[in-house]
Amino acid sequence: MAEQRQDKAALISETRRRFEAEYLPDKSDKYDSRDVERLQQDDKWVENYLIWRHDVVDDTLKMIDESFQWRKEYTVNDLSESVLPKWLFEIGALFLHGYDKEGYKLFWFRVKHHTRDPKQQLEKKKLVAFWLEHYAKRDHGKPLTVVFDMAETGISHIDLDFVRFIVNCFTDYYPNFLTKIVIFEMPWIMNAAFKIVKGWLGPDAISMLKFTNKNDVQEYISGEYLPPHMGGTDSFKYSYPPLVDDDFQTPLCENGPITSEDEHESKEEIDADTKEAGELNEAQNLNQKKMNSIEQISKSEETDKTEVKPKNTKKALTTFKGPLLHISPAEELYFGSKDTGEKKCLIVLTNVTKNVVAFKVRTTAPEKYRVKPSNSSCEPGTSLDIIVSLHGGFAASLQDRFLIMAAEMDQSSGAGVPELTQFWKEVPRTKVMEHRLRCHVIESSKPSSLTLKDNAFNNPAKTNEDLHIQLTHLLQINRRLEEQMNRCLWFQQLSVVLSLLSVTVAAFCFYLANAQRS
Repeated sequence: MAEQRQDKAALISETRRRFEAEYLPDKSDKYDSRDVERLQQDDKWVENYLIWRHDVVDDTLKMIDESFQWRKEYTVNDLSESVLPKWLFEIGALFLHGYDKEGYKLFWFRVKHHTRDPKQQLEKKKLVAFWLEHYAKRDHGKPLTVVFDMAETGISHIDLDFVRFIVNCFTDYYPNFLTKIVIFEMPWIMNAAFKIVKGWLGPDAISMLKFTNKNDVQEYISGEYLPPHMGGTDSFKYSYPPLVDDDFQTPLCENGPITSEDEHESKEEIDADTKEAGELNEAQNLNQKKMNSIEQISKSEETDKTEVKPKNTKKALTTFKGPLLHISPAEELYFGSKDTGEKKCLIVLTNVTKNVVAFKVRTTAPEKYRVKPSNSSCEPGTSLDIIVSLHGGFAASLQDRFLIMAAEMDQSSGAGVPELTQFWKEVPRTKVMEHRLRCHVIESSKPSSLTLKDNAFNNPAKTNEDLHIQLTHLLQINRRLEEQMNRCLWFQQLSVVLSLLSVTVAAFCFYLANAQRS
């Protein structure tokens, strides 16, 4: 593995050096300077070009050259909702929605909503570029699955030039960005046309074509993300505005009354909260032990890096450091399968600003999850726990996502429900920090390191990562206790000062009274 990383780093370095020496001097005016700068800084981007061209540097350089010229021609870096006609979005022929069974985002082309029109072709192509760039920047180049929904299509919808453009975007301009092309119910009249499409894809990409109908499309996409006409149960209906934002919706039972099974769970949470005081005392006694344990864990993790880990090994707790909030974990929420029964996860938000930060949590599966709190605020310099729990008989899936939105509030703004509702209506989108988390399902019977079921210190079978996560949580509890103690000390000092002032005033009054008598 180490040798492979070194080889890949060498190829990345060679690609950059040769591009700067062989292409940039003569063609700098044909490139967007932002793309050139990104090429020098983004290793993953260069690596994707190399992967898509089988690590052949000459072919990689040609692809970079072609894609950079195309990106400037279509002004890809400047494409936004405001520069594209509104009717393009309203048609609903192209949009992002849902995930396939491997967890890849679906890029839908509803062919029946597309008609050939040479006058509109450029704008429609820019819409394709807008969606691809929008997703590539948001999810850091994670690949897409393209769905050609050809139900109810006829000759008037056949547009090989537009189809070729979409195919070329993935084969020539967006490296390593395509997982598969799912073609649903292709009419027989299109058979000859798609033989031409196969030629455009090339031998390596032909295997990505998946011709399906209602009987077998669920081999690739589960029913929850398929519309009824494809045999699925997804009730999603495209509309604009607003722009479809990764299908995130408000979670079920948001800060509201809870009944039946959830009521029982909420009581368990209250009981758990009452035990937290005991945990705080334990945290103080264990502080020294924790620091020693963390040092030992760090050493053991360095040793583990040289060993081959099984596929289901869990990642150590990481923190996303945003401009407003630090969010732990950084990338994934770990849930158990139905067998393990692990149904709760913890998200810790830390406000790193000097102002109150409002936040809200949304999810792609609102019917599955309950989030407490899902719409609230965090005081400056403090941390806040969010509990994400599955309810009913639902199980987490790899396709489930969570979106955390945050924005700074003015000091004069209140933090009640009406104020927060009004705040989110008025806050500019440019001032909103967004961070996405995906779900990870642990199939083994071993408890997850990020669930709230067990105490790691009572279980000797816990891994170093489990201990590390539990220790981190205890340290956060300890920090909150210190904050409370500091506030108590401040009030105590203020009380002492006020008491002394009162004694002084009383003594002075007593002195004046005696002076007047004499």
